Amino acid sequence: MISASEFRKGVTFEMDGDVYQVIDFQHVKPGKGAAFVRTKIKSVMTGAIKEIAFNPNDKFPKAHIETKEMQYLYNDGELYYFMDNESYEQIPLNKDQVEEAITYIKENDSATIRFYQGKPFEVLPPNFVELVVTHTEPGLKGDTATGANKPATLETGATVLVPLFVNEGDKIKIDTRTGEYLSRA
Repeated sequence: MISASEFRKGVTFEMDGDVYQVIDFQHVKPGKGAAFVRTKIKSVMTGAIKEIAFNPNDKFPKAHIETKEMQYLYNDGELYYFMDNESYEQIPLNKDQVEEAITYIKENDSATIRFYQGKPFEVLPPNFVELVVTHTEPGLKGDTATGANKPATLETGATVLVPLFVNEGDKIKIDTRTGEYLSRA
């Protein structure tokens, strides 16, 4: 069991038959009245976000989330197939389960998959990936006074803003948590 006073970012707990992850929290001690914990929580199964105030003494069962490093194999049009690197077992996932991660991973890349009670609910790409730029407009010479950026389409179909000196065919490093360009690879 975990009490609301022990909430921190990333903590997972069960409430009302669902599993929630704490996104943000704040311990509030008003001048008048009892203290409370203001939280922003996200359902790990549905992705819905709620803002709730808890009494610091409220207790909830702690949810144990399992993570596995798996290899993305292929997409058959509907399902995305991932393979466990240890048991070589393949699991198919729906588009809504992999939607955010698939924009940064290509076939044979590794990804972290999170499970709750044996069911996968989230796919996380590596924090940094190197991808090839497949399309971008050419930058104009002398147009760098403002530190301007331009959109570039990557080999996975993702679009990111890159500096003007990046051209088609360049391999660039991307931070997948923010979707920002970091450097040339």
